[in-house]
Amino acid sequence: MATEKTAQRVARHVRLRKKLEGVPERPRLAVFRSLKHISAQIIDDAKGVTLASASSLEKELNAKGNVGGAKLVGAAIAKRAKSQGIDKVVFDRGGFRYHGRVAGLAEGAREAGLEF
Repeated sequence: MATEKTAQRVARHVRLRKKLEGVPERPRLAVFRSLKHISAQIIDDAKGVTLASASSLEKELNAKGNVGGAKLVGAAIAKRAKSQGIDKVVFDRGGFRYHGRVAGLAEGAREAGLEF
């Protein structure tokens, strides 16, 4: 059973997704933040496939679930996107506020060369 906060976040995400769509030229960078970790996926919504992903759970990233770890995850997702020829994305904050770890992930991705 979802909590009230989770239900509100999902409602915000649904409202956001009405306007936001990842196309092959500009796929969607989707962010998910849990209590301890953060993850990101680059998704082509036209085909319904995930093109790249990164998470603070990955051992090789050695990222914690804080803002610094989020920046590492952002840099990793940008590096993986660049290796596939993706330079521009649409940022999907997933109903979370653009603050703290979500903003840190976006900042890390921008510093590593992703444009959004």
